[in-house]
Amino acid sequence: MGLCKISSSLAVGLMGLALAYISYAQNSPQDFLDAHNAARAEVGVESMTWDNTVAAYAEKYASLRILDCNLAHSGGLYGENIAWGKTSLTGTDAVNLWVGEKPNYDYNSNLCVRGTCGHYTQVIWRNSLRLGCARAQCNNGGWFVACNYDPPGNYMGQRPFPENSNSSHSCIVAIY
Repeated sequence: MGLCKISSSLAVGLMGLALAYISYAQNSPQDFLDAHNAARAEVGVESMTWDNTVAAYAEKYASLRILDCNLAHSGGLYGENIAWGKTSLTGTDAVNLWVGEKPNYDYNSNLCVRGTCGHYTQVIWRNSLRLGCARAQCNNGGWFVACNYDPPGNYMGQRPFPENSNSSHSCIVAIY
């Protein structure tokens, strides 16, 4: 009987460790990089690398947002994407939200044809090569995610990637 209690306690403890790993696995620097670089690979743009200085900036800004979880940009020297979620929003979830704007971007006109696409174009911006991201839980229980990009992107009149990239950049039309 005592052995059974030990076994079930061990199983519960191992499940907790597995859940903690899964939670961390969605928020590690490598997870942020993988999500960004997958989107960049689709359009033939060079992969980004993690930058601890840029990450420290993102961490400092995310920590300032814990009081209100307000979606306000930092206005700093880096390009920036931010997201907020009422429940657990992982770093990978946030990047997927930004990349989810892809159907709104039309390469030929270099415009958002529907809704927002600027988060997506920052993710794939060819000259943004260094990435730093952070995630913080807000006082209201929500989660704030910030990713910063060096050098920044999204310059008016410029395309996020060159026309001769190895991707198909025809307009994707979704019918809703």
